[in-house]
Amino acid sequence: MPSQSVLEQKKAIVAALSERLKNSITGVVVSYEGINTEDDTKLRKELRENDVQYSVVKNTLLSRACEEAGLEELKPVLHGTTAIATSDSEYAAAARILCNYAKDHDNFVVKSGYLDGAVVDLDTITALSKLPTREVLLANVLGAFQAPIAAFARVMQAVVDEGGFDACLAKKSAEEAPAEEAPAEAEAPAAE
Repeated sequence: MPSQSVLEQKKAIVAALSERLKNSITGVVVSYEGINTEDDTKLRKELRENDVQYSVVKNTLLSRACEEAGLEELKPVLHGTTAIATSDSEYAAAARILCNYAKDHDNFVVKSGYLDGAVVDLDTITALSKLPTREVLLANVLGAFQAPIAAFARVMQAVVDEGGFDACLAKKSAEEAPAEEAPAEAEAPAAE
């Protein structure tokens, strides 16, 4: 039977892990079997750079933390080697990094995950992994907002380049006038 101090340490680990699960917006559970130290170091560095917390955990401790956090549906995948990646700020970062890593490493497998406190299937995790980064999404939104303004600016610059609004109207009238006269001339020879 474990000593009282060991039990207290395990309870503290479960409590901290449970709080981490509750406070995160997304999490991905993986089997990290068969990766070398160099690859693991690169993976952890990339996760850290994207504000994703990654740790190897014992299945029994994670199972108890899942119970406390209301994520009991994760328990069936808690076997073998297990690591969990959680994010407090970005939904797709953990899924994107870990799914891309799993493509290149046969023994590294995404087991399950959760999103906003609800366990999701692997298809949802895969779809989440294909989302662009937050910066790319923001750039796309800003581009969409700027497109009409940029088009308006180009039109206004064209008006200025033509000599002003009156000059543009005169040019437009001159372009439309021959087009209207051409059909009238075509009808006149037919009438003769």
